[in-house]
Amino acid sequence: MKYFLMHLGCQMNQSDAERIRTVLEGMGIERTEAEEEADILGMVSCSVRQKAIDRVYSRIHKWNKWKQERPLLTFVSGCVLPADREKFLDRFDLLFSITELPELPEMIRGHGVVTPASARGVVPPASLEDPRRGYWEVEPTYSTGVEAFIPIQNGCDKFCTFCAVPYARGREVSRPAADILAEFDRIAERGYRAITLLGQNVNSYGLDALGDGVDFPELLRRIGERAAASGRDFWVYFTSPHPRDMTREVIEVIAEYPHLAKQIHLPLQSGDDTVLRNMNRKHGLADYRRIVSDIRELLPQATLFTDIIVGFPGETEAQFENTRAAMEEFQYDMAYVAMYSPRPGAASSRREDDVAHEEKRRRLHVLSEQLQRSASARNEALLGRRLPVLVTGHDRKEGYLTGMTEGRIVTRFPSENTELIGEIVELEITGHASLSLSGELAGRTKADAGRGSGTPIDTAGFRR
Repeated sequence: MKYFLMHLGCQMNQSDAERIRTVLEGMGIERTEAEEEADILGMVSCSVRQKAIDRVYSRIHKWNKWKQERPLLTFVSGCVLPADREKFLDRFDLLFSITELPELPEMIRGHGVVTPASARGVVPPASLEDPRRGYWEVEPTYSTGVEAFIPIQNGCDKFCTFCAVPYARGREVSRPAADILAEFDRIAERGYRAITLLGQNVNSYGLDALGDGVDFPELLRRIGERAAASGRDFWVYFTSPHPRDMTREVIEVIAEYPHLAKQIHLPLQSGDDTVLRNMNRKHGLADYRRIVSDIRELLPQATLFTDIIVGFPGETEAQFENTRAAMEEFQYDMAYVAMYSPRPGAASSRREDDVAHEEKRRRLHVLSEQLQRSASARNEALLGRRLPVLVTGHDRKEGYLTGMTEGRIVTRFPSENTELIGEIVELEITGHASLSLSGELAGRTKADAGRGSGTPIDTAGFRR
């Protein structure tokens, strides 16, 4: 028996998919990348963007056609809005939230599917103080041997008017710090080079009723100390924070510990205070500017990423210009710009979507050009520098490998040595594009740096 599983959307959905894999494979079901071979077809959905939901409907339409030819079981999980949930119930055999993951084997057996083995390593929710934490005790089956994700929190209490997360994933729930640290220790011991802490709002970690007294700065501090004691080379990231909860203390902790990556993803969404109020962001541009000022002061080498929405209901040309000016001011290394689309149930869906699609596309294009100017200038400043780069795989260009700097800037270099994949190597930067770098191998891997003579790799950062 085989299963096929695809995930859409954010890294949290990818992390959820890795835990779903563990449950299915613990039942003796074999994974396949060819969906036409599978007996069980699963989807980790994303309700944040209409395009993602459209892909779900397209896939299940195809799968249900296949059911006319052979027996199949279909399921969906992930971020599912109530309006989508009602429609999915008629299309999928199983629909479950990720917090119900430990119950999946019983759901599958309830549909008459005879599997090769009973589920192994799955902790039933009843064994925990709060069942919403049960799925975290399912150890993930990681997608790669290079980067691993650790969920630290689920849900969101911010209720931004454009966002579906509180309705799809529920209110904020923090994972016990001891469990997070135990999973971190396992991952570090296995030699992963990039570890990302995940949550819909990571910097509100520990503030909910289920928190165990450890807040986000303290969690980062404990991870930084463990990373230093491990004697291993890797970078620790987190995503995504909310500006409302982003404190100077978080930035100070990142500056203190070398393993905490000097890369910050700080969603802007809009550079206009009126639009931010309409989005219910609960902070203004001045608050955001203060955070960026702290980052530039304490982490001068850090890269800065962001998210922006164009065409939010009522956004005027002048308000959009404030966003463009903010992008120019903050000099982002990467920005994920999206055209606004109403999500059923989110508060903004009750407002008229009054910015024309063509105008949204124009505004997106303007911001894309602004990003390319700022990112290109920052990348150009790296020419001639020697940087540590984590090699992640083959580049699209034949004869090249690709990777990322500590600041998550995509970097490629000529090499066919596949043994370098998963290693941190030293590159001399020889070229740049607006959103990427290119270089030449300039030294040994960091793993070798302490085992002989030669100049060690600069591990303290790369923007000086």
